Amino acid sequence: MSNTTPARLHKSRLLAAALALGAELAMAPGYAFQNIAEPHAMTHEQPTSETLSARQQSIPLIAAFMATSDMPRLRAALSQGLDAGLTISEAKEILVQLYAYVGFPRSLNALGELKKVMEERRQRGIHDAPGREPSRPVPTGDALLAAGTANQTRISGAPVKGPLFDFAPVINQFLQTHLFGDIFERDNLDWPSRELATVGALAATPGVEPQLRSHVAASMRVGLTASQLRQLTQVLAEHGDADAARRVREALDKYLVETAGRK
Repeated sequence: MSNTTPARLHKSRLLAAALALGAELAMAPGYAFQNIAEPHAMTHEQPTSETLSARQQSIPLIAAFMATSDMPRLRAALSQGLDAGLTISEAKEILVQLYAYVGFPRSLNALGELKKVMEERRQRGIHDAPGREPSRPVPTGDALLAAGTANQTRISGAPVKGPLFDFAPVINQFLQTHLFGDIFERDNLDWPSRELATVGALAATPGVEPQLRSHVAASMRVGLTASQLRQLTQVLAEHGDADAARRVREALDKYLVETAGRK
């Protein structure tokens, strides 16, 4: 979906990135949810739908079980995703991105599980689609900062600023250059899929409800619908994570009340 489609949707390299997108959104006083006028690129938004595809349903499950280090259920979710059309490149990208939200150790362990799943499937004669690598090199230097800042602003709905970033400005620099630059400039995984993964991981992590609320809002900005997010809660509940499902449901309800109040 390019930015010429009629349905314009609501849409450093260190562990400091672990605070991720939610921190700067939730902590910035005066932050307001607002629509994004210009989507970034073709792979960042998808046509509006009221349901999640089988492929999309697997993403928050993969993320949630990675976040809780539940390896048996992670393996099952990875297999489910590959069966539903998730490519190997996309699966790897999900697990790599999530290090910024749940840490390098869980990311490395999850990548190891993906490798085992792929090898076992190959032995059974299943040949999963490899997918593709990013189509363009990630910029560097000032160009990386500019690209990352633009991506952050589009996803956040407004420039990110506030007392937290006055107090520790380097964290926003890491977010802009690394998370929204190095990672979000990689176009082998679309932004709705990246947000499904982030919501799944944060939902499974107690104590990060403000960040989860921010990412529910970001999910709506990059093209996911309220109906799809409600379906996400059902998927989490059906796979045994009632607490994660409840957290997403509460975050979505709060977002919808807030946006309705501004109309």
